Amino acid sequence: SIASAKSALEGLVRSLAAEFAPSIRVNGVAPSITKTPLASFLLSTETKEANAVKRHPLAKIATPEEIAAIICFLLSDDSSLMTGRILFGDGGLSNLRLL
Repeated sequence: SIASAKSALEGLVRSLAAEFAPSIRVNGVAPSITKTPLASFLLSTETKEANAVKRHPLAKIATPEEIAAIICFLLSDDSSLMTGRILFGDGGLSNLRLL
């Protein structure tokens, strides 16, 4: 169900970006597990957190501040040529596989 929901959101971002261009840019952020109260049950023990860290190629769990920095970039003029894109703040989890 999570994969279906994420795919739907990615499609929505692309569709809205096409519909509102050129006056409005539409992008999305797809974070992995982030140290928030919502994810606390997934990181509630040292073992759970260590296992989550191992799954991420950058060997770390995102902080809310790191995800906020991605969003700030998208809101800034530095991303003025981007629309219809999803930025993955996931430490490489979505596209890299560790051996």
